[in-house]
Amino acid sequence: MAKWTHFYLVRIEFLGFRYHGWQKQSELKSIQGMINKTLLFILEHDNFKTLGCGRTDARVSADDFAFEFFTHTQFLPDKLLIQLNDNLPTDIRVKSVISVNSSFNIIQSAKTKEYHYNFSFGETPHPFNAPHIYDFGAYLDIASMQDAVKLFIGKHNFKRYASKPSPNTIFEREILSAKIEKNTRFIASETPENAYVFKVKSNGFLRYQVRLMMGALIAIGKGNWTINDLQESLANPEGKQIETIAPSSGLLLHKVEFHN
Repeated sequence: MAKWTHFYLVRIEFLGFRYHGWQKQSELKSIQGMINKTLLFILEHDNFKTLGCGRTDARVSADDFAFEFFTHTQFLPDKLLIQLNDNLPTDIRVKSVISVNSSFNIIQSAKTKEYHYNFSFGETPHPFNAPHIYDFGAYLDIASMQDAVKLFIGKHNFKRYASKPSPNTIFEREILSAKIEKNTRFIASETPENAYVFKVKSNGFLRYQVRLMMGALIAIGKGNWTINDLQESLANPEGKQIETIAPSSGLLLHKVEFHN
């Protein structure tokens, strides 16, 4: 690998509805692919590297995502921010750019992530809500879901909430906070009245974990599961994987915090 001389931590926000996640993929539109295309235009060469703080699923959006930019070209951070925003599509925006040193590792650095899953139920919603709020149609018992979500808080074995884990996957994760609140963010004439948000924070999530947690909560909201079923899913990690995975379009990476 090239020995890079300049390193930048770039924070972005994006609407993921038309992208296949962060990770660059051949012949598929991704956030990283668009970032790299823009940097190629700015630098006029491809001798650089970008590395994200994690992956996001297709159609997932972000209030706060971070990537590291490795290059031999020195930039004034504020100037790089302007150049990126002048050339990126309008559904991706750079929030900040700072210089970091070679010891910073965006993957191995301790970090906390907070995800929000925006959802609604009831009458068929306006199509404009599709990129932000996933509608589950049928009636949901929100009070039962709000009671159940508290069970996720703390350390648990989330083996049943992981998709295609590797042999070395560590299933024990600590949920720092988890709650369901009434939507107060997306306020417009077409926003469904019964719109809510599931907020969850952890130092590390498994693949699809948040969407599977949301799926379990939806099962409770629909009356297909009880709170005891959710308790059993955490107490008995060798049981069957959670059947319902919530669609990705309601998921939003809300905040990434680095601790070193």
